[in-house]
Amino acid sequence: MLYLIFYDITDDNLRNRVAEFLKKKGLDRIQYSVFMGDLNSSRLKDVEAGLKIIGNRKKLQEDERFFILIVPITENQFKERIVIGYSESEREDKSKVVW
Repeated sequence: MLYLIFYDITDDNLRNRVAEFLKKKGLDRIQYSVFMGDLNSSRLKDVEAGLKIIGNRKKLQEDERFFILIVPITENQFKERIVIGYSESEREDKSKVVW
């Protein structure tokens, strides 16, 4: 099943660790704070456990945020997405832009 992983993390080092971890697990970055990937149940548990370990390594200050949301979506739901604008990787190919 496809999963979208969104995060809101104020600490730069912690945020970078999460992004690198998700890349190493084979997920694709689709926005600065959003990754997507096809995960079976064991890979999902592995990703969830790894993110919890990363988050538990640092005691957050009162004004800091560490929030991660993992959302399952079907391939049909993903195919019905609406894209407005384009990502950094698509800047050269503006034919992908939906207006």
